[in-house]
Amino acid sequence: MASYKYEIFLSFNNNAEGWRIPVNPESIDIARGGKGKTYAIVGPRGSTALKDADLIGSGEINVIESPKLMEVSFSSIFPAIQYPFVVAPLFKPMKYIEDIRKWMQTKHPIRFIFVGSNAMLPQDQSESEQDINIAASIEKFDWKEVAGSPGDIEYAITLKEYKFYAAQKVVEATAANGNTVLHKQPSAPDTRVRPLTYTLQPGDNLWQVGMKVFGRDGRWRDIQKLNNIADANLKKLQVGMVLKIPQD
Repeated sequence: MASYKYEIFLSFNNNAEGWRIPVNPESIDIARGGKGKTYAIVGPRGSTALKDADLIGSGEINVIESPKLMEVSFSSIFPAIQYPFVVAPLFKPMKYIEDIRKWMQTKHPIRFIFVGSNAMLPQDQSESEQDINIAASIEKFDWKEVAGSPGDIEYAITLKEYKFYAAQKVVEATAANGNTVLHKQPSAPDTRVRPLTYTLQPGDNLWQVGMKVFGRDGRWRDIQKLNNIADANLKKLQVGMVLKIPQD
């Protein structure tokens, strides 16, 4: 059986808050169906006339539209003690509950990151990796204390992909021929100063570095590639290591 390793992170406010899921769920349900519509067609151009059988497109046609937003759901526990299967630094169970409830109340999206790889395949086979990095709304969150446990909390959470949007300003202009034309005002450029290098601090990993430098985009895989860091060494990075930062 293939050995599959993965990590799940939830964060809020451009990584100002967040943590790694302490106990990996047994499964993650990811749904992203199409959004096509079907229409019944009778005769050419909707006509019921039967003048030429070759021109009649009777039957059903499918009009493909944009895909639906991704939905992610999983369940696990927030443990009260350091069990052998805990895979991340552990907080008190209610810390996770309070964070999620607080994020929901803000009515702002969080960020969901899933990083996985098949340990049975060679390290250079990057196609084995399954990465998801999306902004998401918390659609549903249920939790309860496990009976007979030392304070563990069972939970189930459903997330839905969130697309950032904003109104775009349109301005009028006069063309050389005197006609009025409309121009969309370009988006404001990213004026952040990107460092050429970054020195690893205690507790840093590449995902955190990517979020600090690039914000929502992350791009930690680009940092990994630029610095020739093998997957097997991702958890062995030394404090003080100087990383080159992509400038493109």
